Amino acid sequence: MSFKGWKKEKITLAGGSQAEAVCPVIVSASRATDIPAFFAEWFMNRLRAGYLLRADPFKAGKFQCVSFRHTRVIVFWSKNPAPLIKYLPEINGMGINYYFQFTLNNYEPETLEPGLPTLARRVETFKMLADILGKKRVIWRFDPLVLTDSLGVERLMDRVAAVGDLVRDCTERLVVSFADIAKYRHVRRALGPGGFRCREFTLDEMHAAAGRLQALNRAWGLKISTCAEKINLAPYGIGHNRCIDDRLMAEIFSHDRALMEFLGCRPDLFSGSARPGLKDRGQRKECGCIASKDIGSYGTCRHLCAYCYANSSREAVEGNLRRHRSDAESLLA
Repeated sequence: MSFKGWKKEKITLAGGSQAEAVCPVIVSASRATDIPAFFAEWFMNRLRAGYLLRADPFKAGKFQCVSFRHTRVIVFWSKNPAPLIKYLPEINGMGINYYFQFTLNNYEPETLEPGLPTLARRVETFKMLADILGKKRVIWRFDPLVLTDSLGVERLMDRVAAVGDLVRDCTERLVVSFADIAKYRHVRRALGPGGFRCREFTLDEMHAAAGRLQALNRAWGLKISTCAEKINLAPYGIGHNRCIDDRLMAEIFSHDRALMEFLGCRPDLFSGSARPGLKDRGQRKECGCIASKDIGSYGTCRHLCAYCYANSSREAVEGNLRRHRSDAESLLA
């Protein structure tokens, strides 16, 4: 049976009014911004309240009510989840499952990720999180892979190798993607000839990178996959990823009967979803993710990564963040 959308229920808002809310089983926090890094306090306030208001990215002033009443899994996306770590025991106490997509790149010499802590601090956070949660629930992303005039495939893969040698025992998975520059106008402006002078991979360079990853993985023993890429790298032992992954959920959260029922899985089998119609149709064709509800807002991430599709400019981010309050119902009040 295909996915028809989330349940809807009436809930009571802070002011006492009634609103219809969508009730997702799986929440994405978030593809649009780094909630663990910058909005952990707000997120926890909303989780305690049981709902939030998400701004419509296409209609200014419009909001959708999202209830956590039936939420069984939260997928956190972050480059610096350290601020959220202190809240993990509280989330555990709520009985909600979760795992992390942890992007751990090294573009420090190029300053492509100016808002991040040092690589050393981020590696320390990665190891701490894996110690707390176990390595299955902390997924390493070197994402995206970016080339510049001075950073070719070999030098870039040397950096992937250096990071991998530090975290190989703290995770079971590595996810990569190749930078999309031409697709987004503000990314072209930031990374093009007048900016950081970055470029996209050629097909031959993609294969060269995959070959190097295959060689590195003889020592690492990780499951390596690409995120929303058309290219078939299976000959190198590299598959296509599902970041919002029913197979992973069935493996590590098999005790959760409500989740297994939603996924169409028998709780005693790690066979993945029995509902192929769960694919998230709101994502790109090449994306393997199953359906989730994203609760972030574009134009709010202080990392200000030059390659980011979610921020249009530093000025827009600064203007949006002036509207944020940790006690508000929505991320942008």
